[in-house]
Amino acid sequence: MKYDVTVIGSGPGGYIAAIRCAQLGLKTAIIEKYNSLGGTCLNVGCIPSKALLDSSEHYHNAAHTFKTHGIDLKDLKVNLAQMIQRKREVVKQTCDGVAYLMKKNKIDTYYGHGSFVDKNTIKISPTKNQGEGGETKQIETDKTIIATGSKPIILPSVPYDKKRIITSTEALELQEVPKNLIIIGGGVIGMEIGSIYGRLGAKVIVIEFMDSLISSMDKTMGKELQKVLGKLGFEFYFKHKVTGANVKGKEVTVTAENEKGETVEFKGDYCLLSIGRKPYTEGLGLENAGITTDKKGRIEVNNHLETTTKGIYAIGDVVTGAMLAHKAEEEGVVVAEQIAGQKPHINYLLIPNVVYTWPEVAGVGYTEEELKTSNRKYKTGAFPFKALGRARASMDLDGTVKVLTDATTDEILGVHIIGPRAADMIAEAVVAMEFRASAEDVSRMSHAHPTFTEAFKEACLVATGNRALNM
Repeated sequence: MKYDVTVIGSGPGGYIAAIRCAQLGLKTAIIEKYNSLGGTCLNVGCIPSKALLDSSEHYHNAAHTFKTHGIDLKDLKVNLAQMIQRKREVVKQTCDGVAYLMKKNKIDTYYGHGSFVDKNTIKISPTKNQGEGGETKQIETDKTIIATGSKPIILPSVPYDKKRIITSTEALELQEVPKNLIIIGGGVIGMEIGSIYGRLGAKVIVIEFMDSLISSMDKTMGKELQKVLGKLGFEFYFKHKVTGANVKGKEVTVTAENEKGETVEFKGDYCLLSIGRKPYTEGLGLENAGITTDKKGRIEVNNHLETTTKGIYAIGDVVTGAMLAHKAEEEGVVVAEQIAGQKPHINYLLIPNVVYTWPEVAGVGYTEEELKTSNRKYKTGAFPFKALGRARASMDLDGTVKVLTDATTDEILGVHIIGPRAADMIAEAVVAMEFRASAEDVSRMSHAHPTFTEAFKEACLVATGNRALNM
């Protein structure tokens, strides 16, 4: 079979790229290693974690805020098995939706491990997921998009057994709420998984090599998130380097070295490895197609996301940049449109980053630390959610909106939010910044009252000269 475009990997980047190619009239195929489309995001990442985050937040509210709202409950308890089952149903519905979109757009779907025979020939080998005795196939393709995603980084000194020492994949299928959950890494994934089980009653211990949480985001966000999670009983150990771990029965012991060089021990019944992810490029036969990778295993691409081999592109987690599903989606669309002869573009600065704890954390544009490093003169405006009527009504008082603007032009350079519905609110900031709006522009836009988004307007008022109207 001969195709105009073949996509290897069916995560958000891959399946969106395939759909856009098909929409543009290209004969398209997609190859998926596992039995379910959707990649890490839909199967063991974004979607299932959000399902469990919502379930755990409902339980937490029932246990801690319902009484204040005038709702009395008896015999409240966690039914983790039902939470996991609901999560599985959400995942299945979402993945089935992707399979439907493949059929709707007349995209041929192949299940198996895709690898290059040469730049225009791809071999599809059966994996254990498809059972024994499967047939190996070969297809011809004019263009290829590599969208194989990433997998968790495993510390060599920590024996990852998938039972007591786990990654996010296993954490989404636990059969019990941990009593003491040790998390190695204070990044996005660790804080989200920690939030799930912290709300359900687990004691959470976070060991982080850096000096703050979510260190890739604006530092104010990390400090505020630490305060919020501290209320859930989280313990934080910063500037600690994990040196080893062992499992005895149902107990995990993690050893680390603190900033004084002292060895400290942490004990729990589960340990979550959450120190980041690495590109999944092994076994793709990249060398057969003349494709090169960098020291971190990322596929090298030019400004058009084309690899060192003409006609082969790479997107998402396998190339440089933030490992975000929506970043991969945007890159998939861009590549598809380029193949079709269009001239699309991406403004990487304006791809938002989100942490789905509660309150949520979201940011777009420059952080304050980046502006300081570049010696750019800027102004800051901040507004706390506790000053909003809507936040008081819903009891969502934690958090703040922080706006960074150019000191001379007032152009918005960065927006960072920790608060209720921050993941949705950040879209307003992205729109404003795409049109190079000033803080004055946003401050003069009418925002419905009472809403959470009023905090963005108020923060812009502060940035334009301390003119907040509700503080």
